Amino acid sequence: MQKAEAFLLLVLLGFWGPLLYAQEEEEPGEGVPIESDWDIYMPELYTKGDQTFSISLGLIFPTVFFNNGTKIDHNFSPPVGGTGSLAYTYFFGSHFNVGGEIGGMFNYTLEKSTVFIIPIGMRVGYQFILKRFEFPLTMTIGFAPQRYLELGYFGFFMKWGAAAYFRFSPDWSFGLNSNWCWLPEWTKEPSKNVDGNIVDLTLSVRYHF
Repeated sequence: MQKAEAFLLLVLLGFWGPLLYAQEEEEPGEGVPIESDWDIYMPELYTKGDQTFSISLGLIFPTVFFNNGTKIDHNFSPPVGGTGSLAYTYFFGSHFNVGGEIGGMFNYTLEKSTVFIIPIGMRVGYQFILKRFEFPLTMTIGFAPQRYLELGYFGFFMKWGAAAYFRFSPDWSFGLNSNWCWLPEWTKEPSKNVDGNIVDLTLSVRYHF
């Protein structure tokens, strides 16, 4: 009986011994393929509370101007000015977001002078996501102080925009923006009212945090 028990013990040690030894020698995670979340990028990486900070630089192109409802023939030859902006965005999920921005633009006039504009506004947006590509649509409303020679104007502005970004890494994305900006100048004399429409084209860098 003792011989049988001894034989059974040897068999068990011979079977389980190498397995136990292998488990002790193997480091945690060895032999187990690990996939990075970034390699299988999904829109769900955006959650409520995610934020971005972006910097944009580019050109502006005056399009259609109206004086008291009558179209103005401005004879501009693009490009005629430049623009830059800083923007902050807060996400409520993968798509809907709100934020604010401050920018600056300069525009040459027919008299070879320069108009300076500083748009400051709040914006809402919705973005579509296709793997690492993101396509934000935005609308911005705010005020735009303007300066031309010794003249100043503080007025309202609205801007509609579309962009395409490539999510290079979890922290950074790079893209191209285009916006249509409406800049009305309303005075006490309707005959002097001007509605300016400007298109911008900018390159942007976004930091995600």
